[in-house]
Amino acid sequence: MAEEHAHSPLDHVVDHPTLELPILGEFPLPVIPIFGGIQVTRFMVMEAVAALLLVIVFVPLARHAARNRVTRGPLLNLFESMVLFIRDQIARPAIGGHHADQFLPFLWTIFFFVLFCNLLGMIPGGASATGNINVTAVLALMTLGAVVVAGVRQMGPVGFFKNLIPHMDLPISFKVVLVPLMFVIELAGLLIRHVVLSVRLFANMMAGHIVLAVILGFALGVSQAAIYIKGPVIAASVGGVVLLSLLELFVAFLQAYIFTFLSALFIGSAVHSH
Repeated sequence: MAEEHAHSPLDHVVDHPTLELPILGEFPLPVIPIFGGIQVTRFMVMEAVAALLLVIVFVPLARHAARNRVTRGPLLNLFESMVLFIRDQIARPAIGGHHADQFLPFLWTIFFFVLFCNLLGMIPGGASATGNINVTAVLALMTLGAVVVAGVRQMGPVGFFKNLIPHMDLPISFKVVLVPLMFVIELAGLLIRHVVLSVRLFANMMAGHIVLAVILGFALGVSQAAIYIKGPVIAASVGGVVLLSLLELFVAFLQAYIFTFLSALFIGSAVHSH
């Protein structure tokens, strides 16, 4: 029974209270003695590593950009090109130049945090925190907060909620019935959009890791079989995992882009009148 659990594909995509390091093995994570005890998990460690990577990469990049008119070095050029892409191809077209610059730090942070979390899941012993619905739900909740803040700052509290209702040139007798109904529908739609935002990222990342684990599980499943059976199966499994890993690498960037693009669209809809 223990062996079956160890070879379960789901064992590779769920959270654990342990940290697995290549060669060194698996180590238990501590319990923080606050609020009755909080268990540190593998996903928490990956999120902390992703946040640390943000600091390691972008603090030097910001200092370098402040001192030099031209960025030098392949790594700094790579990240600067991604930063400029988010500004010029996502934020400003979706939100508008003046408003976009106010929310660029948020969009940059969201994009690279999601990207680093996605990429950490491809490292042996790592885990993709974005494959957990709790993590993506908090990210979507942060986007919802940014949308509300943007709308209230631009139009005021009453104006923000009035802006949810599309303009309807109707007789007053129809408006009395339709306006409250449309308000409820649009408010529910605002919440549903952000729920879908979290589920989309979670589902794509978790599904990819499950497929990789299942394909690799074929090789483990025939480990006791005859050589003429397990040889082709292991070769096919490893080859499939390599090819799908390349696809997962593309998906890691794609999902970070989609999450950031949709966040920018939602913020843009909040600062512009319908």
